[in-house]
Amino acid sequence: MQSRQKGRSQEVSAAKSGISIRTGRRVERGRSRHKERHWRTRGDPLAGVWQSDLEPLLQKEPDLTGLTLLEYLDDTFPGQYEQSVLRTLQRRVKHWRAVHGPEKDVIFRQAAEPGRQGLTDFTHPNTVITIQGEVFEHLLYQFRMAFSGWRYVQPVQGGESYAALSESLQKALHLLGGAPSDHRTDSLSAAFNNQADHFRLQYDALCKHYGMQPSRNNPGLSHENGAIEAAHGALKRRLSQALKLRGSTNFDTITDYQTFIDKVVSRLNRRVESRTAEERVHLKPLPTHSFADYTEVAVIVTRSATIDVRRVLYTVPSRLKGERVRIHLYHDRLSVFLGTDPVATLPRVYAKGRERARCVNYRHVIHALSAKPQAFRYSQLRDNLLPCDRYRRLWKYVDQQLPAREACKWIVGVLRLASDYDCEAKLIDSLEPMIEQNSLPDLKKLQAKFLPEETMPVVEVNQLPLADYDNLLAAANQANRTEEASHV
Repeated sequence: MQSRQKGRSQEVSAAKSGISIRTGRRVERGRSRHKERHWRTRGDPLAGVWQSDLEPLLQKEPDLTGLTLLEYLDDTFPGQYEQSVLRTLQRRVKHWRAVHGPEKDVIFRQAAEPGRQGLTDFTHPNTVITIQGEVFEHLLYQFRMAFSGWRYVQPVQGGESYAALSESLQKALHLLGGAPSDHRTDSLSAAFNNQADHFRLQYDALCKHYGMQPSRNNPGLSHENGAIEAAHGALKRRLSQALKLRGSTNFDTITDYQTFIDKVVSRLNRRVESRTAEERVHLKPLPTHSFADYTEVAVIVTRSATIDVRRVLYTVPSRLKGERVRIHLYHDRLSVFLGTDPVATLPRVYAKGRERARCVNYRHVIHALSAKPQAFRYSQLRDNLLPCDRYRRLWKYVDQQLPAREACKWIVGVLRLASDYDCEAKLIDSLEPMIEQNSLPDLKKLQAKFLPEETMPVVEVNQLPLADYDNLLAAANQANRTEEASHV
């Protein structure tokens, strides 16, 4: 009828409605033969067992399914009920639950108030990201305000740790310009101790520092965090589309990746600028200083200039050997302190499963190793001391070409050269063609090649005329004679 009212013909209108032209005419004349019926057109296949057998079972156990009840009928009345009865039985069970079944849980949609609630959650990205060609294993942290939808996103390493939560949350609050009254998460292990059923002390102190009341949704009920769970899907779709438009998922640094995310998120935030401005009025002011966004551990540096932190072996500068140092554990780095003085910053490495991992920097120990280069061959850290696969191939070649003592001395000298003159990449670039030509250069020649050229400054001295010295001496003599005459 809507199509006919738009002036279309009877044939076109009927075709659009999926009915015949004849039926269309009857509908238009108001003489449709369709009538509602309230009677069955065939016998009820469950008439003999529904009230006597099946309904008492459902009253006792309302969660029984139609398939389970059909199997019960097959066991109780063998051969009397075919598989074709299953769909009828399922509809009957569904109808019984709607009329006589137990009460169901109901979702009470909440009215979001400006400035009241901010939500935090972690999610896995949909797209594999690489940093300089290496797969970057990470999660996406997202903070979102329930009222305005303003959000902040940051890639984090190492899982849902307290360091990642604290650092990312504080960045979000400072960008937002205030703190909400309530901060909500799911059952994050970084925020909530599920066994003891209470918030962790560090997280609780973090929330108190910003004047936020910590809360979490009930376990298994993700819809209670719908304001951020639904936002994950939209965010990941936008990131995926932006990456396709960019034409590459590879980034030079993590900072470049963060800049890319910030650009995508800023577009999302521009869509809610007016609501964000309304919400900022109701936010709590931020404290004058930030809260600790790290976990602190204390370790003693071994005689090998190494420390063991969370099943990962790290090297530190050899001058710290035997010292007790404090480690600030961030999600992406370790800051090493001796007393109150920062002495080193190390990239954080995560052990997979129950395995141990290593983070070795040859620059930390190369001066000690150059004093005893033969220790290199059987060192437990030998393969890790070589900075990359290219240097490992170089060592394999040198070990085959030179005697054992000379090979160790040569490779340690190369590492010392790379460290002292900061030419690790240039050095291996120049050595690889020589390996292809089966020629190894002398260490002194390499040192001369990469030694920075020292230019002596040109100092211009203006020579004074000698007559000036004569005049100076003559004036001095005259002064002496005058003084002697005054004494006489």
